[in-house]
Order: sequence, then C-alpha cells, then structure tokens
Amino acid sequence: MFTQILDPVHSVLGSTLLALVPVAVLLVALALFRLSAWQAVIVGGVVTVIEAIFVWHAPAGQVLTAYGLGAGTGFWSIDWIVFWGVVIYHTMVVTGAFDAFKNWLVNQATADIRVQTILIAWAFGALLEGLVGFGYPWAVVAPVLIAFGIADLAAIRVAALANNAPVSYGALGAPIIGLAAVTGLPLLALSASIGKIVAVLALAPPWILIYLVSGRRGLRTGWPLAIVGSLGYILGQYPTSQWLGPYLPDIIGSLVCFGALLLLLRFWRPSVTLGYGGREITPAESVVDGSNSNRSTRAAWRGLLPFLILVVVVVAWTGPWSPLPKYTPFAPAVKALSSLSHAAVSTSWKFAPFVAGTAILVSWLLIAAYLRPNGEQLRTVFGNTVRQMWGALLVGPLIFGLAESFNFSGMANSMANGFAKVGTGYVILAPILGWIAVALSGSNTSANAVFGQFQLAVGRLLGAPVLLFPSLNSVGSEVGKPVAPQTASVGVATTRFVRNEGQVIRYNMGWTLIILLYLIGVGVLFYFVLPAAVRL
Repeated sequence: MFTQILDPVHSVLGSTLLALVPVAVLLVALALFRLSAWQAVIVGGVVTVIEAIFVWHAPAGQVLTAYGLGAGTGFWSIDWIVFWGVVIYHTMVVTGAFDAFKNWLVNQATADIRVQTILIAWAFGALLEGLVGFGYPWAVVAPVLIAFGIADLAAIRVAALANNAPVSYGALGAPIIGLAAVTGLPLLALSASIGKIVAVLALAPPWILIYLVSGRRGLRTGWPLAIVGSLGYILGQYPTSQWLGPYLPDIIGSLVCFGALLLLLRFWRPSVTLGYGGREITPAESVVDGSNSNRSTRAAWRGLLPFLILVVVVVAWTGPWSPLPKYTPFAPAVKALSSLSHAAVSTSWKFAPFVAGTAILVSWLLIAAYLRPNGEQLRTVFGNTVRQMWGALLVGPLIFGLAESFNFSGMANSMANGFAKVGTGYVILAPILGWIAVALSGSNTSANAVFGQFQLAVGRLLGAPVLLFPSLNSVGSEVGKPVAPQTASVGVATTRFVRNEGQVIRYNMGWTLIILLYLIGVGVLFYFVLPAAVRL
C-alpha cells in the first residue's frame, strides 16, 4: 500500500506551495488565459498527475486509477443529477408550463417593487437555482425585474445577490453531493451542517434586496416582506436539509416561501406603493396586469405540478427510509496510508444504480407523461440540454478526477499541514478560500471538489468541528457566485450586458464582500459558540 508523504521537499512552506501549484494553474487558466472550464481542468489535471508521481512519489498506476475513479464519481454522482434536472426545466419551457407559472407569479407581484423583488428574485430565483443552477436564475429573473422598471445593471445585481443563499443546494444538491464524495463525510450530515449555516445566512439577503430597490424608505414600510421572505424560505429549506438531504432544500424552501408571501399579501400590503428607487407610484403606472387572474391561476397549476411531482418522487426515493440509493453492486477502490492520520484511506467509485439522478429521471418520465411533449418538442428538449450542458458535463468527471488524484497522492494533506499553521484564525480563511475558488471557477461543485478534502484535513489538524470547514467552503462558494465570470456570462445572456461581464462583476463586488464578511461572522459563531451543531 502506498504511503503518502507529508513534506516531500523537507520544508513545510515549500511543500505547501508545491501542493498549491495545480490549484493555481487551474485558476490562472480560467481567470488569466480565459480557457473554457473543461480545458482549464484538463490542464490542471495534467499538472496534478505529474506532481503526484514525481514530487509526492505516488505510483503512477494508482494515481491514474484514482483519477479514473474520481471521474466515475463525477459522472454518476453529479452529471447524472444535473442532466435530468435541466431536462425537466427544458420540458417545462417547451410545453409552456414554465412560462405559465412565471406569468402567474408576476401577476401576484402587485405594483410594488419590493413585493416584485422578493417574490420573483428571491423566491422564484431559489426555485430556478434548485432545479438548474449555472447562472440561469439571473438570466430568467433579470429581464422580469427590468420590465418592472429596475435599471438594467441594478436588476442583474439584484438577481445575482438573491441567488446567494440557494447556491449550495443548487442543481438538486450537486455541490454537496460532490463535497461528500471527496471528503467521505456522510451526505446527510453535510447537508444538515450546511443547512444550519445557510439558514443564518438567508436571514440577510431579503433586507439587502429591498434596500437596493427602494432605499431606506422601502425598508421602513416594507420590513414584513423581508421577514416573511427570509423565514418562509428557511422554513422549507432548513428541515429539508436536516432530515431529507441536499436534493430539495431550495425547491421546497422556495415553494414554502411563495405560500408564506402570498398569504401575507392577502392580509397585509405596504401602505404606500413604491417603484424602483423608492419613488411613490400610482396604480396607473403599474406594469402588472391583473386581468384574467382565474385563467392565469388555472394555467399556473400546470407549471406547479411538475415541481410537486419532483418533490414527491425524490423524497420517497432518497429519504432515510429508502434502501434504493444504498444498493451498490460494486465499488472499485484504491487505498493509501494517510500522511496525517497514518490510517488507510481510499478513493472509490461507488456504483449505485438507484442514486438520486435515477430518481430525477423517473420524475421526468412522470412529468413528461403529465405535460405530454410531442416528438419535436422532445428533440428540442434534449438538443437544448446538450447544447447548454455539454461543457459542464465534461467538467464533472474531469474536476473529480483531478480532485481524487490530488487527494490520493497526499497533496491535499501537505497543503492542509501548511495552512493549519495559521491556527484558530483559519476559521476566517475557510469561507474566503471557497469564495476565491468559485469566483474564478464559476462552480460551487468544482470548488468543493478541489478544496473539500483539504478543508476537512485542516479542520482535523486544528481540532475544529469536523463538518465546519468543508461547510464554510461550500457556503463561501455560494457567496462568490455574483462575481464569477462564468456564471455572469450565462446570467447576462438575456440582457444588454452580453460580453460585458466585467462591468457586472465590478458592480456586484461591494455587496458580495459585505455578505462574505457576514458569513465569516457566522463561521466564527459556529466555531466558538455553537460547535456541537457542526460536529458529526
């Protein structure tokens, strides 16, 4: 059995810097040379394998085996989920169900910009993130906000900042599934730990969003919207993340948030109707058409039922009571002795045919039976899905191959050994590293794959709660999404800022850093005051 080397160059600083080289190469390829994500990951993977063999002296055959097993995990645990989630989305689009639901929501939004923002950017954006992710909430939400009268650049920022809290559970939980795969931590435990942090984080964005669209005046008279918007999402997100896993917190959170907001609007509305910038508006200025509301409501059910089908199938299929995801006919692995724990560690691909991705495939079959797309529409669905997703589908296996060869060789442990010298102050760095990784890579899943095992190792060296640093990596990654070029390029696709992502990123930066500081405070809270909440 291969024994990992902790300090291959007999210098903690030197070994740490060498271990950082693949990460630096990956990020430079993305940020400086503007390579596509899949191209950058190939370059980073080659550098990782070379260093693993020639610096960390890992057997070449075993390094390549670890890479292949990681690639299998990336395909089966990530791509298989994301692909069918996007297929569901495009099926709803081509059959008109998605637009029916969106138009109904717009009709419920009243003429007040604060209601429109919380209902569409916050709640509807979370629903989109939970199903699709990859910047599409921006692309769908921003044009609606612009139609409501918000300036173009401000609308993109609102859509981006509203998309913060849901990202860890985006694309049906793919980032957390990836984090569990590279760390070996229990999936439900990670989902629960991240859910606690996200629940605290989610208290802030609705207040920020209302302030951004209506100023202090809007907050003074519209604060119930912020309270109900944040607590409504948390009421669905938190219990789902604690007891059902990472697949549905965003979807259930957004549906509960819709219900809470619509119930609030039946009994309370702002005393003064405000437009963008806090300007008082008259009913004649409203862009919301409330006509044909009964017909609109009936049409909306056609868009809502697919989400309910997805929730029922995934909960029944993947809940703790179900044996289906646990069936693993084979799980090839390669083992090494850890340079930190001196115990055997393994890299494996657990082939479980009935994983969550298969549950989502079954959900799509039921949704398709309900929506009845014709043959031409089905060709459009799969054509659009492949065109949209082929790059991301390549990145999944490639990034997990890189991550597992990085971890198997001992490079992650060497890097952790260096960063652990920071001591307790590392609790500040943990979310910042996640923020940096996603800001440059554009993918929470990729950030978790590359840094997940490293964050876990640092936490163990420092005696921190085991789940905390990997969780902060994931939530730090979601906070960095508004300044991620790859996410922004998708998010601005439906606005006049196409190919001008830099201006959008600069405009988003300030508020993103404020939310990052808030997250650091949340991390400190869990580290020093509530450590039991993030322990195994």
